[in-house]
Amino acid sequence: MAHPAGNQGWVAARPYGSEPDLRKLRVLVELDRRGTVSAVAAALHLTPSAVSQQLAGLAKELGVPLTEPVGRRLRLTGQAKLVLRSAEEIFACVDRLHRSLAEYGGGERGEVSVSGFGTTLAPLILPAAGIVKRNRPGLRTKLAEVDPPASFELLEQGRTDVVIAVESPALPAFDSRFEKHPLMTEVFDVALPAEHPRARVPALALADLAEDAWIFATVGMCQEIPLAACAAAGFTPQATHVIGEWDATLAAVREGLGICLVPRLARRGSRPGVVIRRLEDAPSRRVFAAVRSGSGGMPQIAAVLDALREAARTAETELNGSPVPENEGQGTS
Repeated sequence: MAHPAGNQGWVAARPYGSEPDLRKLRVLVELDRRGTVSAVAAALHLTPSAVSQQLAGLAKELGVPLTEPVGRRLRLTGQAKLVLRSAEEIFACVDRLHRSLAEYGGGERGEVSVSGFGTTLAPLILPAAGIVKRNRPGLRTKLAEVDPPASFELLEQGRTDVVIAVESPALPAFDSRFEKHPLMTEVFDVALPAEHPRARVPALALADLAEDAWIFATVGMCQEIPLAACAAAGFTPQATHVIGEWDATLAAVREGLGICLVPRLARRGSRPGVVIRRLEDAPSRRVFAAVRSGSGGMPQIAAVLDALREAARTAETELNGSPVPENEGQGTS
């Protein structure tokens, strides 16, 4: 059947039309607002002919008539009114999408996963997650307690984005696959039973404890650092117990079974019967964040690294700048 001449928006109806072109859909919205093709053309900086072509193209894409002639003007069809109701929702969704993409590009949205060893969670990683949540509510952090080298395997596989670790020849920290971002220097103190004869002496050095029984961690830096520090002080410590977590280690100290070196990030809460003392020749270890090479500049990851640095500065100031309470300690390493 022939269709009336001048019906610019009418095409043979199809059961299903194709997806509408958003630019053409915008022309239809403007026609509804402004009433005439010439007004739409002026508003959109188009020719009237181009406006008519856009409307005809949209009708063809949707498979329904959108306009009908009334004298020298066009009137919107019932189908066009239905399209317009959806158009407002479509453009609102598009606007939200553009805002979300802009926020993502600025590091305001997304998810960053952080993996760290036990003693870094409460004093370092959790405060950093809190900073991110306050400063960038749309950026989520996903936290996990994972020790190196397993955490580096996750980092390489893309299953975590940031790893918190400490410098050690055994770790792949300087591998070209990773970037290293220094956070803080963590000092070790000595944990003594409350009745230890040197628990209250004014100054204490490692050599003063050469004859004591020592408790060491099972593996890792909390075993390597004390052994190396004692060797540098001129003695080989008498290792009486090897324990893998700080609660049990400090319980053993409390019972007088030995002494141990404790990293300051492991200090969480008082421990009756245990005295934590600073050493004149205290060993230390450097804590850092590692990310995949090239990813440190991503806005989301950069925001998390900034938060970790802020949390580390606070932790370092609190742990190194204030006196050590007499009874303190907890955690694992």
